[in-house]
Amino acid sequence: MEKANPEQVGDCPDRPPYELLLICPSGLSPSQVSVVFDEAYDRIPHPAIDLENSVSEIWDLRVQQNSSLFNGKKFRYGGQALLSGADSNYLPRVCLHLGLTDYRIFVGTNLNPMWEKFLVPSEGKVASDCNIFYKGMFSTLCIDSGLPTDNDCRKCQHTSSPLGNGAVVETSDKKILVLQRSYNVGEFPGHYVFPGGHPEPEAVGIVSHQYEKDSNNAELISNRISQEMFDSIIREVVEEIGVPATTLVMLLLTVSRDDVTCNPDFIGISRRDLNVRPTAFFFIKCNLQSKEIQQFYSRAQDGYESTQLYTVSMNDLEIMAPKMPGCHQGGFALYKLMVEAAKDT
Repeated sequence: MEKANPEQVGDCPDRPPYELLLICPSGLSPSQVSVVFDEAYDRIPHPAIDLENSVSEIWDLRVQQNSSLFNGKKFRYGGQALLSGADSNYLPRVCLHLGLTDYRIFVGTNLNPMWEKFLVPSEGKVASDCNIFYKGMFSTLCIDSGLPTDNDCRKCQHTSSPLGNGAVVETSDKKILVLQRSYNVGEFPGHYVFPGGHPEPEAVGIVSHQYEKDSNNAELISNRISQEMFDSIIREVVEEIGVPATTLVMLLLTVSRDDVTCNPDFIGISRRDLNVRPTAFFFIKCNLQSKEIQQFYSRAQDGYESTQLYTVSMNDLEIMAPKMPGCHQGGFALYKLMVEAAKDT
């Protein structure tokens, strides 16, 4: 079992604006990622009546200001369980714990001007565990960040915490795709971001927890959600960048994994400090060159969400990263850990 270097995740006096909740530097394939979908991972209403009432008040105000707002369902991040084996040929696995939330609750809790009041305070300054998969093994990195050990999800139990997704997309000429967000979007207008969005419950027919009462249906639904984690990020890249899904090529993994192929690769979960929003990140290779991708971008379905597409080197990305939302800065940190891990194989 290996211990990661705390400096790798930014544990320094100048603390970054994100936390890495799960680190998978070697990348996980769909067969290594499962899901438990259960109402046990839903949001718990806040006991303070006035604060809880502010959720509806803020949403109603937003709807008055913008009648086109739509209250869609989202998966709620509730942590994960990790499995690893002593056998070096054993593929590590992660099981994501997901509940159900919606955009209204997200606006009323995470985006609430009083969002910090929804957080459960820690009992003293103690270490927080960051889960790491590396070279087929699991280890825990303790980060002195003031969070309760092994109970991080309790901190956010009163927030919506929808699980977003983001993709670090590498072109055939070894550039990384970065978007500049439109100034008309709700969150972080004008900022640099990786392409991404959310896995969608309705894409797999989920509008409630009604299926959980039947164990056969529950297993089927969990399998569909697990696949949606990977399908949705491909969908987001296609819609935001404009490239055909067929150009997002299969990625050859390490020899120790018997030439398993997978695209995309799940590389971890980042959560920004501001609004405590979690995002799952993936690494994807595109078989097009930068100039070709720019041509597709001009016809992208969701091109209105961004004003420009950049194809940048690692050095350029280092310069742009501080102008990203915290969760996407965390995505860049996950990507750098993946690059470093690849050098060791």
